[in-house]
Amino acid sequence: MAEPPVVIWEQEVRSLLHYRDLIPSLEVALGKFSSRDSAEVIQPVRSTIPLQKHSGFMGLMPTYMERDGILTTKFVCFYKRQEGSALPAVQASVVLLDPENGNLKAVMDGEVITATRTAAVSAISAKLLMRPGAEVLAILGTGKQAQSHYTVFTEMFSFKEVRVWSRMREGVERFIQSVGGPVKGCASVEEAVRGADVIVTVTGSTEPVLYSQWITPGAHVAAVGACRPDWRELDDVLMKDAIVYVDSREGAMTESGDIILSGAEVFAELGDVINGSKAAHRERTTVFKSLGMGVEDAVSAQLVFDQWKDKK
Repeated sequence: MAEPPVVIWEQEVRSLLHYRDLIPSLEVALGKFSSRDSAEVIQPVRSTIPLQKHSGFMGLMPTYMERDGILTTKFVCFYKRQEGSALPAVQASVVLLDPENGNLKAVMDGEVITATRTAAVSAISAKLLMRPGAEVLAILGTGKQAQSHYTVFTEMFSFKEVRVWSRMREGVERFIQSVGGPVKGCASVEEAVRGADVIVTVTGSTEPVLYSQWITPGAHVAAVGACRPDWRELDDVLMKDAIVYVDSREGAMTESGDIILSGAEVFAELGDVINGSKAAHRERTTVFKSLGMGVEDAVSAQLVFDQWKDKK
């Protein structure tokens, strides 16, 4: 008889999920996904249900990794909130199942998993694509994703300067106080990104906020917001001039307004670069368009569960 499922709450997930373990596991998983071997990863494009009354939608992200024995689904709700709203923009839960019996093994907070694995994959994109000697990091946005990106980027890389921008000055001030490290608050996107080597966009914008004319040639952009086909963060010129990398081609062509509306060509998945089948064009301006994948949640959830078992 199957044991009852465990529930792993936010604080415990946070204490169990560490970048030092997660990043190597995600690199392997991205490579497996891009190999398109169904024995390694089966992951459909995220299905969504509109929540029109609440200006949001729910996404369902199932994944099966046969050789690894991992079966998961994430339920995630996204909302377009008014500026200053106290309501969360994202809520998520991840369920881990036994692939042989089909029983539920664990339910865990998905918001921490989402923020942590998303930032980790952005950091992997920078590791692969940013130019050597990068010194300046710019973060556009000040929410939870901005904080998780700050944490992993400053943990993995040695930037001499970190800049942050938000539409609301109060958001910039809260961010600077919360991260506990040296950060320069900027009054405009242009001020934040001029001369930056790496730019992370984690905004709730539905229209472009980042424009090509402000960006130094050779910069790397990790574009994380704008996860719907009619939402944008980057302008057409930047999308068409840059070498564009994605986590999933299918996901990008279905969900990314930055790619769909600009008509930009996708050069490669990150997994292609990891597998050695596509080049990392560090000398060019590069864009990594992140949409997030179920396989990233699956690997993260399994790590949390394994750590939980070891602890218990």
